[in-house]
Amino acid sequence: MALTVIGRPLRPGLRLPLFLSRVAAGFPSPAEDHIEASLSLDELCVLHPAATFFLRVVGDSMTGLGIFDGDILVVDRSITPRAGMVVVAVVNGEFTCKQLAYEHGTPVLRAANKAYPDIRLRDGEDLEVFGVVTRCIHKLPGI
Repeated sequence: MALTVIGRPLRPGLRLPLFLSRVAAGFPSPAEDHIEASLSLDELCVLHPAATFFLRVVGDSMTGLGIFDGDILVVDRSITPRAGMVVVAVVNGEFTCKQLAYEHGTPVLRAANKAYPDIRLRDGEDLEVFGVVTRCIHKLPGI
């Protein structure tokens, strides 16, 4: 059973203002003297632009790790996957997002929802890791 990694590029984007003010229970004043710098979400969320992709989540198998249906995952294909990391993998030709683990040296994909079983490879099957999930962007309720 083999573990392989596969890859592709992303274009950089928009810069938005980053305020000096912290938000505890309110909104920062938009006054110019409160602006620290501009912030690019791709600089914040993307470590390796040429190897990073965005993927939309379908399903609820990862809710225990705060990944919900409709969320956008930031996936970096240049990071070497290790046990405990959340990965996007190809299993039987289908993409899946799971937490990577090992049992007796064999990779196992674990859901973060008890309603879903672990994915264990059978003899002769290979697991391809598309990339490592570095961020999850989700919409808050009511939006």
